[in-house]
Amino acid sequence: MKIVVLDGYTENPGDISWGPLEELGEVTVYDRTAYEESPLIAERIGDAEVAVINKTPISKETMDKCPNLKAIAVLATGYNVVDYEYAKEKGIPVMNVPVYGTDNVSQFAVSLLMEVCSHIGHHSDSVFAGEWAANPDWCYWHYPMIEVSGKTAGIIGLGRIGTNTAKILKAMNMNVLAFDAHQHDAGRAVAEYVELDELLAKSDFIFLHCPLFPATEGIINKDNIAKMKDGVVLINNSRGPLVVEQDLYDALESGKVAAAALDVVSTEPIKADNVLLKAKNCIITPHISWATREARERIMQTTADNIKAYMDGTPANVVNA
Repeated sequence: MKIVVLDGYTENPGDISWGPLEELGEVTVYDRTAYEESPLIAERIGDAEVAVINKTPISKETMDKCPNLKAIAVLATGYNVVDYEYAKEKGIPVMNVPVYGTDNVSQFAVSLLMEVCSHIGHHSDSVFAGEWAANPDWCYWHYPMIEVSGKTAGIIGLGRIGTNTAKILKAMNMNVLAFDAHQHDAGRAVAEYVELDELLAKSDFIFLHCPLFPATEGIINKDNIAKMKDGVVLINNSRGPLVVEQDLYDALESGKVAAAALDVVSTEPIKADNVLLKAKNCIITPHISWATREARERIMQTTADNIKAYMDGTPANVVNA
């Protein structure tokens, strides 16, 4: 069986093995193909039976050009880059990796909060630049330091990742509020469910852990920002389009939002004219919450398991069944 990986570099820049896939058939790996519709996508799939992708789109046109394509495996949880409804019409299962990085994403979310509150990276850079050696005092700091203990965190989206983040915040002696349409006992054990307006009004720190749906797109907008505490801190390592970026920029400039720490933006890679690149007190990292070696090895193995299940006639983690 022929398997083609169209954009393998972010999953495996060379520090893990493609072995789990190579055990299943003839594997061709391209580091990058295209992140927009391109004839090169169909050309590279060729007569392969399985296409493995991360962010390379698979459109109706591509599927029609590749009659031997029988399955699509996504090296991620999100699968919106695939025309999965058309794939369903053609009998092509689209398989994703639903759970692989809960601990990683929660760890990164809290790391973003800690960077905002303690400015560790900035002060380390200042020391290596010689500022401490030349300083007349035995210590200094450039930004106010924030103690999180006793403060209130609001989590929008209390699924697996949100619940895990809540556990960490509770261990840091924080009061945790949550807004989610689907409440569950595990969530109740670590957070108090409230309506969105109450969460916005009471939270010192707001974490976004919700998926991107029409109902959540732009949930951080000027109207909802106006309902927040003055000096609130926003953490987003979920999906960039949850935030109206111009509205967040305006709130950062006015001080209504004291700081934002983001691992995602509306268009990725970030565009050079993204307004948040000019914002005050804004940390942006390049969508790396998921990227530990351990998590990527889990993605690799689950993807291989999905393909093996397809080969056995019982595809697993199918999103368009």
